[in-house]
Amino acid sequence: MRVGQLAEATGVAARMLRYYEEQGLLTSHREPNGYRTYDDAAVERVRTVRSLIASGLPTRLVRIVLDVEALADDERSPACSRAFAEMLHAERAALDDKIACLTKSRDTVTHYLERTRHGDLA
Repeated sequence: MRVGQLAEATGVAARMLRYYEEQGLLTSHREPNGYRTYDDAAVERVRTVRSLIASGLPTRLVRIVLDVEALADDERSPACSRAFAEMLHAERAALDDKIACLTKSRDTVTHYLERTRHGDLA
């Protein structure tokens, strides 16, 4: 399938798909005319990439996670090095910090709403 078809199938803009490819998150094959083509597995790959990015992982870690998953079986993957595990641990700590910040912001907005005559919206 071509990039436009993949974009339609996944809901991800063609420009973003090309970015995923630049980052090594997605691969395509080039036709003699220069068009990118993707196999059917690319749809699931894009959904996985999109989900990982939405969860807060930067693309550099998404690529590593995808590579590790490709090597892993149903058990813990021996391909997950200590260095990679430490990177994921640091990323989780950063996500925890973001969650704490967002929680504080949400609580501040809630507290403000509760003090207004529109407290029922809180």
